[in-house]
Amino acid sequence: MLENPWIAGLSALFVWWFSTGVILVAVRYADRHGARACNMATWMALPLFWLGLWGLHATSTDGSVTGAYLAFLSAIAVWGWIELAFLTGIITGPNAHTCPDKLPEWERFIRAWGTIAYHEMLLVAVLILVMLYCWGAENTFGMWTFAVLFFARVSAKLNLFFGVPKINVEFLPSPLAHLPSHFRLSRLNWVFPFSVTALTFAAACWMERLIAVDTAGGTVGFALLTAITTLALLEHWLMVVPLPDEKLWRWMLPAPKSAHPDTTPLKKT
Repeated sequence: MLENPWIAGLSALFVWWFSTGVILVAVRYADRHGARACNMATWMALPLFWLGLWGLHATSTDGSVTGAYLAFLSAIAVWGWIELAFLTGIITGPNAHTCPDKLPEWERFIRAWGTIAYHEMLLVAVLILVMLYCWGAENTFGMWTFAVLFFARVSAKLNLFFGVPKINVEFLPSPLAHLPSHFRLSRLNWVFPFSVTALTFAAACWMERLIAVDTAGGTVGFALLTAITTLALLEHWLMVVPLPDEKLWRWMLPAPKSAHPDTTPLKKT
């Protein structure tokens, strides 16, 4: 049953939804209990990061169905811890200030980069490490999963910077209350068409490989990649289409401690 590509795709959908929910619950809990709780949540979850790296190492020579699933889960574990460290404010960037109005675009970009610099450098370092180790291995599905998540996230951040019609900041915790000031609400920007085109092309490539592959492990691996890339594409379209995607997780989260008084409203252009 696990060899069925539809089961693999649905598994990717569930892992994406569930892991996002777990991270949001942990972040909301830590945010309600202050900076010490944010530190504890991040460092207590650190074994997940090392377990994920070990999983990518252990599955690189395993081309089976189990190997494909475990490689995918390992990449999600590594990615999830880095996202948790960002959302708790532990690994972000040197700039924790709101963005003033009417800045030149170049200065606005530098300030925005400063809010996420350490996080981005960690992601790049891990991506390079994973690619150096897994490139040419029998099982590269974990490597490609991490790569898809990385490039989709970079694309999403660029779109938020240049401006999109819909931005959800409901789940941002206190340590990141300054981030919305670096976003921009506007009509479609010039990056968005390139983003959705690239993600559509990537999903089509994984789908072509899924149809052509003749092994059970390959079928599962490419089904997982097709699903996670399609989800990344969907997340981009949700910046444009006015659908209440936040309802997917809002029901499972405790109420925020209070509204963040230092959160800067989104800029409109």
